[in-house]
Amino acid sequence: MLELGSLQATISLALTIVLFVVKAFALGDCVARNGHDFGGAGTLSKNAWLLILGIAVAAHLVWWYPLSLLNLAGTVAALVYLAQVRGSSSSSW
Repeated sequence: MLELGSLQATISLALTIVLFVVKAFALGDCVARNGHDFGGAGTLSKNAWLLILGIAVAAHLVWWYPLSLLNLAGTVAALVYLAQVRGSSSSSW
């Protein structure tokens, strides 16, 4: 049977990995996406998103705890990117 501390550590590790994957996916999508998609979406430029998402991924690697302020801000930035840029370009197909 799992102890409470062990269960909490497992949940924290799973959350950390999921949030890192979301940020890394957003960064990878931003690198692969054409720069014209950003103007059509009415959002920040590709370079601005690369900077924001790159800092988010780097901060997550440095501070692995998922509920730190920088990790939460980076997660919000990645989710906004995915909703604005990826969401708007996929709906135009």
